[in-house]
Amino acid sequence: MKKLGGFILSVACASGMLMGTSYASEEKYDVTITNLTRSEVFTPIMVATHKRSKKMFMLGSKASDVLAAMAEGGDTSGLSASLKPHKSASSGGLLEPGQSVTVRIHAMEKNRISVAAMLIPTNDAFFAVNGMKLPKHSMTVMSPAYDAGSETNDELCANMPGPVCGGAGGSPNDDGEGYVHIHAGIHGIGDLAAADFDWRNPVAKITIRRVKN
Repeated sequence: MKKLGGFILSVACASGMLMGTSYASEEKYDVTITNLTRSEVFTPIMVATHKRSKKMFMLGSKASDVLAAMAEGGDTSGLSASLKPHKSASSGGLLEPGQSVTVRIHAMEKNRISVAAMLIPTNDAFFAVNGMKLPKHSMTVMSPAYDAGSETNDELCANMPGPVCGGAGGSPNDDGEGYVHIHAGIHGIGDLAAADFDWRNPVAKITIRRVKN
């Protein structure tokens, strides 16, 4: 009977080792995002923890369809799914200039973190933390505004969603500049006055703080 009991215990331990993450502990992080612009609003902000092999975009490369959907219309659902996240969360509302919001997220060991939202009113501007390593304690990241390069920056309200313009959130027939780059801001060539809506980088401050259990 002792041998049988030892065998059962050995099998149970081996099973736990094979399952791997079943006994791994999660860590909690509070992610605080501050809108540093004067007139731009952030759409609901996606926060996700995921494997380190995942990235939302590469500067100088063509934006994926799911990145374009976020940058043009604020839809983060496809982008979040593409990361195959361990956990994902949303701030749940618009973030006005000068305001901050905190989102709590869980992560496994060696997870990376991504944060993203669209700036409105713009054609396809967004800020992001793109698959960064999680801190042992806390860290603060300053994000510029990125341009998805998926829609021409015509600055026409018909092509910009949100409370200021109320336009369309997608541009299936417009390829824009064709690659992700640093956004050049609002130039006043369409319906928006540069004096009111232009910005200087950075546009967002993101503080990631590990929460002690």
